[in-house]
Amino acid sequence: MHNTRKIKLVPSILAADFGRLGEQLKVLEAAGADMIHIDVMDGNFVPSISFGMPVIRSIRKVTALPFDVHLMIREPERYLKEFADCGADSITVHIETCSRIESVIRQIKELGVGAGVALNPGTSLDTLSRALPLADMLLVMTVEPGFGGQSYMEGCTQKIRTLRARLDQMGLDTDIEVDGGITKDNVDVVLRAGANVIVSGTAVFRGDLQQNAAIFRERFGK
Repeated sequence: MHNTRKIKLVPSILAADFGRLGEQLKVLEAAGADMIHIDVMDGNFVPSISFGMPVIRSIRKVTALPFDVHLMIREPERYLKEFADCGADSITVHIETCSRIESVIRQIKELGVGAGVALNPGTSLDTLSRALPLADMLLVMTVEPGFGGQSYMEGCTQKIRTLRARLDQMGLDTDIEVDGGITKDNVDVVLRAGANVIVSGTAVFRGDLQQNAAIFRERFGK
């Protein structure tokens, strides 16, 4: 059985056609996407550089979908207000970049947006202990961050399961997001493990967006 929390489809625009981004976002909104995942990369914490505030501000005008902004950057607290101001509805920071995670979560919430905390595949769940009671969402990276199109790391399934069990023990109904290599063929694995916020890039944007989104939704119902 899947968990009873609302399962959300969150396409990642890292895999979008940037020449048609506004148009693709409108298609996804019509197809029932729940949020849009926006990976901000700084070329420092992760090897790649993606996009920042100007892109977010410009696409904010074309869709009403909430923006799930994932900061794969060092010193994220320097930019929290700017990302909130340009249209983020939730901001996720990496535990690996925040020595004072409680303070960063508090800063995000004071901006009136959701606060998420992410951890990389090689990072222990124990590092999240101080964040668990405070975060609105916890993001388990299921590939090494920095590049799209990677394959799901099977070892992350147990991590999701353990995290959900810890949250249950604490009486917390916190969203668990997964990001990396999620496809229509393996989404069932992460749903059964306890994830309910599903980020997918390539598997949504490659081919027919509307059809791909519909297949994911069908999988969610199983």
